[in-house]
Amino acid sequence: MGRLARASALIAAMLLACPSSATTPTRSRWIASWGTAQMVPTPENALPANRTRDVTIRQKVRLSAGGTRVRVRFSNVFGTEPLVIGAAHLARPAAGASLRPDSGQPLRFAGEAGVTIAAGAEAYADPVAMAVEPGADLSISLYVAGATAGQTGHQGARATSYLAAGNHVADATLIGAEPTTRWYHIADVEVEGTQGTATIVAIGDSITDGYGVQPDTHQRWTDRFAERLRADPATRAIGLVNAGIGGNRVLLDGLGPNLQARFDRDVIARSGIRWAILLEGINDLGVLTKDRPASAAEHAAIVRRITQGYAQVVARAHAHGIQVIAGTIMPFVANEYYHPGAATEADRQAVNSFIRTSGLFDAVIDFDQLLRDPARPDRLAAAFDSGDGLHPSMAGYKAMGDAIPLALFADAAEAPATKLSLTFDDVPDHGPLPAGVTMSDTVGSIAASLKAAGVPEAYGFLNAGRGVGADGARAARLWRQAGYPLANHGFRHRDLAEMDAATFEQELLANEPALKASGTRDWRWFRYPFLSEGRSPAALDAARAVLRRHGYRIAAVTMDFGDYGWNGAYARCLALGDAAAITALEDSYLAAAHIAAIRARASSAPAQPLVLLMHVGAFDARMLPRLLALYRQLNFTIVPLAEAQAHPAYAASNDLSLPGPSTSRDEPASLALLRAPLPDAVCA
Repeated sequence: MGRLARASALIAAMLLACPSSATTPTRSRWIASWGTAQMVPTPENALPANRTRDVTIRQKVRLSAGGTRVRVRFSNVFGTEPLVIGAAHLARPAAGASLRPDSGQPLRFAGEAGVTIAAGAEAYADPVAMAVEPGADLSISLYVAGATAGQTGHQGARATSYLAAGNHVADATLIGAEPTTRWYHIADVEVEGTQGTATIVAIGDSITDGYGVQPDTHQRWTDRFAERLRADPATRAIGLVNAGIGGNRVLLDGLGPNLQARFDRDVIARSGIRWAILLEGINDLGVLTKDRPASAAEHAAIVRRITQGYAQVVARAHAHGIQVIAGTIMPFVANEYYHPGAATEADRQAVNSFIRTSGLFDAVIDFDQLLRDPARPDRLAAAFDSGDGLHPSMAGYKAMGDAIPLALFADAAEAPATKLSLTFDDVPDHGPLPAGVTMSDTVGSIAASLKAAGVPEAYGFLNAGRGVGADGARAARLWRQAGYPLANHGFRHRDLAEMDAATFEQELLANEPALKASGTRDWRWFRYPFLSEGRSPAALDAARAVLRRHGYRIAAVTMDFGDYGWNGAYARCLALGDAAAITALEDSYLAAAHIAAIRARASSAPAQPLVLLMHVGAFDARMLPRLLALYRQLNFTIVPLAEAQAHPAYAASNDLSLPGPSTSRDEPASLALLRAPLPDAVCA
């Protein structure tokens, strides 16, 4: 057989060996279901001298996600010599150090009973078939044959483990076992889930590690959050790993490696990670003045360096497709260990301001607002204070676990199908525009993107009297030439709160000649400038009477994310030539849009269509194709405005004989602490 014939036969054999797409089963993937952050145990937390070799260590862990196969990752990351594991075993735990009968099976390593893990390395055991449900407890037993030099473990386990001399990994009961509340040499338990399942890592300091939680009570804030995840069908398959380390800092090592040093191992390298919840920085702030006063320059530097550290880990996470949700730092002025003063409190406020407004993070959970005392916001509320002025009480941890919206993590495919009408305010332009960009450039780009995406209708709300000149007039014509309608946004975009009814009527009517000339068939929709419906019920009633007299309906707003805020930041970043900042703006824009969708759905009646408020701006034009793709992913269908507002929830917008306001939204308390990223400080 010639070379060509042999090659053809080989290709044919390969094709026959590969299943066709029609018969390929659903792909699976491994995700972390339990894990902990590795560190060097302090001397008092290390294995006792008589239990560093020829010892069985039996350790209990609680999974988050379930699956049908399980694998365990063992760690010698901080070892200075090879770690010899002679045997390992996985089972369901019973009381104390005992195992449930007939529940276990040996773990093997490439088919062998044991493994030698090189210094600084980790090793997976072979996967085992074991059906585990979300929230299941497992016992991992390992036999350490040789002495360990440089132990690896986690001293804040909040769980009871057991030590016994000799190899007893498969024994149902460990005779003479000694209890310890530490974990040693175990890094992760992974489960095999379907493609699309994923895991959250909570990374932080002792507040995440659960300082004050008694062993085996599962009262850390992550434990409560995990309970909520598995109780909801939309998030039941999501894993959650606690990677907190007591005393941890963003910048410098403490009891464990600093955040920047450990982030790749504790977040990025784990299997199936899609989200990280970051709550860290309180120890950096506290240590600065713990032993001596700090200068104003040192205070300014610590804030700057913490926020730079945040930026570094977020950039690394985003490079791997991982979203980062930040928690604000809680108050700790009452803590006697750090005894912070006014300058440290000012540092905390500055860091929290960065977290809330920098646009760096994909979302923000305002733990500060949740746990602080409203009367003394530099201190924890009494009910949420463990007594040391820094760590939350059990009630505080529960409140934290309850504060995180599950909708942030629900699979987009599980989102309910929702109708959405797109509307754009401030035609022909909501500036500022970047240098060299015209209003007609912006409007033309937006209209082209809408057409390319097959959007059937998108109302543009016109201000004909804002002095926009020939370019503005051309921009409005481009909108109409694309086939999209115009409607009334007031002649000069004046706030109803600054006008009486007669002036409001003049503003309304002055805009009508341009609308009539546009050729729009149904232009008698009105959108209040600034969404302001007046200063008083009487002013609102008077405005509604004017609109009713002239045959208008109100274009409601039930979803918006402040998109206009990105236009100014974009112009600034373009002027500076800061491509990295523009990429960050793109990420934060889409993150804010996603959070707005979560809020709008949660605040609306079942099956209620939504009306999205956007603006005509240069960054909106840049982002619109990606925004429309996001809305498709989130299961939105674009419909005309009249179809959306046919729902009874919009009765007060359609029938102006009814009392106002035009719409109201009742946001659930579960979303009260969720913050979308803001672009205000970018390139400022």
